[in-house]
Amino acid sequence: MPLLPYGLARPFLFNLDPETAHELTLDALARTQGTPLAWAWCNGRVDDPVTLAGLHFPNRIGLAAGLDKNARAIDAFASMGFGFVEVGTVTPLAQPGNPKPRMFRLPQANALINRLGFNNAGLEAFVRNVRNSRFQAKRDANPAPGRMILGLNIGKNAATPIERANDDYLACLAGVYPYADYVTVNISSPNTKNLRDLQSDAALDALLSALKSRQSELAEQHGKRVPLFLKIAPDLEETQVQAIADALLRHAMDGVIATNTTLSREAVKGMRHAEEAGGLSGSPVLEASNRVVRALRASLGKGFPIIGVGGILSGADAAAKIEAGADVVQIYTGLIYKGPALVSDIARALTRS
Repeated sequence: MPLLPYGLARPFLFNLDPETAHELTLDALARTQGTPLAWAWCNGRVDDPVTLAGLHFPNRIGLAAGLDKNARAIDAFASMGFGFVEVGTVTPLAQPGNPKPRMFRLPQANALINRLGFNNAGLEAFVRNVRNSRFQAKRDANPAPGRMILGLNIGKNAATPIERANDDYLACLAGVYPYADYVTVNISSPNTKNLRDLQSDAALDALLSALKSRQSELAEQHGKRVPLFLKIAPDLEETQVQAIADALLRHAMDGVIATNTTLSREAVKGMRHAEEAGGLSGSPVLEASNRVVRALRASLGKGFPIIGVGGILSGADAAAKIEAGADVVQIYTGLIYKGPALVSDIARALTRS
């Protein structure tokens, strides 16, 4: 169990601007990971193994991308008891993201709104941080089943025209491939102009075709096959979900992550900050995400890997996501509101579900 209950730290953090609190926390994790101070947030890992896309996950609870965009704190998150951790989104070139302020809390809804816009230090710095992690050194020394799984999430630069988006994704795929257990292709952030257009039929077909071709080349080059997952939005009609499912099967993608943040404000109307632009995450996204997961499972069949994310703030929420059709789940906003103890709470709940 952590030495420092999160309930003592949260009031201090929630008195700060959300992005300031985020960066302060991430910096503290990065600076103290691998030291005795890490006991402040360490959790014993709950064993609940599952095999997905050929990968052996030690349990079914993961960290969603976006919290650690530059892969600075992989070792810290590994010590919290996650079965898998996904870092990024990374773009080929460093970019500052959208103007501040760009993160907002809605505490009465256990929610966040962000319009960060893939702010990150770029592919070179990202890969360097992954390579320098203790996790990566242990992974290279002991590739046996039972270790945490690492996902690397890739995107496009804001300045890259949408018609050249494939170039950015292919560059990132080649850069992260040697160090990833799986790679996530993020086409669903609402905070990069026109990015969600890549979910349309023709654009998606072109992107997935290019990625699968490059995956085959990289597998031969590196002597290993790294699964490719696609991350999609919750704001999709049933026909759009069906079209995406058809594309996933047609291109033999390895899995799907459902879902990213939502543009809907129906569940938070009237709340302070509710009308801020950006993606809404947290409790209000749970049912929208579960709806997409259910539709995907119905279209993709029993064996297709689905990672469920969106609105999980308890073990019951996670179990509902599994019941909807997800194989494993991820958290982000729940970790901010509930702290590291949520990881083991969810893992234990899923062993019982």
